[in-house]
Amino acid sequence: MSFTVGAHDRIGLVGSNGAGKSTLLRILADISKPDSGSINKAHYVTVGYLPQEGIASSGKTLYDEAETAFEDVLQVNAEIEEARMRLEELDPSTSEHADTLEVFGELQHKLEGLDAFRMKSKIEQVLTGLGFSTDDFGRMTDEFSGGWQMRIEMAKLLLREPSVLLLDEPTNHLDIESLQWLEEKLQGYDGAVVLVSHDRAFLDNLTKKTWALSMGKLSEYSGNYSFYEKEKEVRREQQINAYKNQQLQIKQTEQFIERFRYKATKARQVQSRIKQLEKIEYIEIEDEEDEIRFHFPPARPSGSIVTEMKGIQKSYGTKQVFGGLSFTIERGDKIAVVGVNGAGKSTFVRILAGAEPFDSGEIITGYNVAPSYFAQHQAEELDLSSSVLEVVDNVATGELRTKLRTILGAFLFRGDDVFKKVSVLSGGEKSRLALAKMLLQPANWCI
Repeated sequence: MSFTVGAHDRIGLVGSNGAGKSTLLRILADISKPDSGSINKAHYVTVGYLPQEGIASSGKTLYDEAETAFEDVLQVNAEIEEARMRLEELDPSTSEHADTLEVFGELQHKLEGLDAFRMKSKIEQVLTGLGFSTDDFGRMTDEFSGGWQMRIEMAKLLLREPSVLLLDEPTNHLDIESLQWLEEKLQGYDGAVVLVSHDRAFLDNLTKKTWALSMGKLSEYSGNYSFYEKEKEVRREQQINAYKNQQLQIKQTEQFIERFRYKATKARQVQSRIKQLEKIEYIEIEDEEDEIRFHFPPARPSGSIVTEMKGIQKSYGTKQVFGGLSFTIERGDKIAVVGVNGAGKSTFVRILAGAEPFDSGEIITGYNVAPSYFAQHQAEELDLSSSVLEVVDNVATGELRTKLRTILGAFLFRGDDVFKKVSVLSGGEKSRLALAKMLLQPANWCI
């Protein structure tokens, strides 16, 4: 595949799980090497890469960690401090003092050129935009969970302002407010952005080009995701029509050859047609990618009341999350839990699922209720050393154990895919596996 990233491109990289989107980003970031070919860029072009997962900062406060994005500023500040201390030690009448004073002035001028005096306001703007409160600035980064760690890394990338931003599922760990802020930030970003996302609205609002990865090939579309979906169907229809026309032409040519093969008067024409067939570039119809197909396993019906929460109190230290929360969920309810960062959404659903203790109050589970809980970071709980088949085999019971290969096939794990280790799966494949694992247990209440 061959492609070019322009200076201010906004490119959406799309494709099914396991198509190679993350691999392509890692190659662009010079983390992985291609088997052949090359990545060419000017020496002044810098590249910033945000992976899907696996980033963890420690040993610094949140503010100090964000400050590391300004390594050049910190370096000049250190040099200025060293020059200042040297000036205090030197005799003002010496030439060495004069030389050091000149260096001190040059460093101050360099610091101004780096826009160092806006560093503090930039850090505060980006951190608050990504959902951190000012109280978080002094907290150690070790205290933040995986999703917040990814926000820290994203903040550093945005502050570093590389020429090309490569973002692999940047919206995975964002709430609505942070997502809207990021969208606006990237729209005005002074550089190129290549991003992988399954958020169609985010792609539509931000991207101007779409790269589609399928079957090891990359196709380019000059529009956002909605344009890509329509244009993909148009191109496929054109390809099918071209294929049909070519097949008709080939059939007619073969019939001519067969009919006049042994006629001396037609020998030259026959040879010409044979050469035409040898030179023809055959059109191939790309196979459509498979889609996940599954249904929820049948479960016994529950009572009309699924669960009741009465006077739930929950605090983390001195911070109260819930004070006397009461709530009823009835059979058939479809409920979305929304709220700003820190409102307690994840805490609320963990309490519902029985995965989080609460300080006081009561939860009454209804008759015949069989809950199933898919956590925010469910895929991270998978055993990386196990194979795909082993993961589901460990939770399957009874007759289901004889149907595991079929079940995994519905989640697009086919053939030898079931023997892959979890550690080599893409983020999307891990999520599919976690969902398959959850659905092995019949449930009448999904959280």
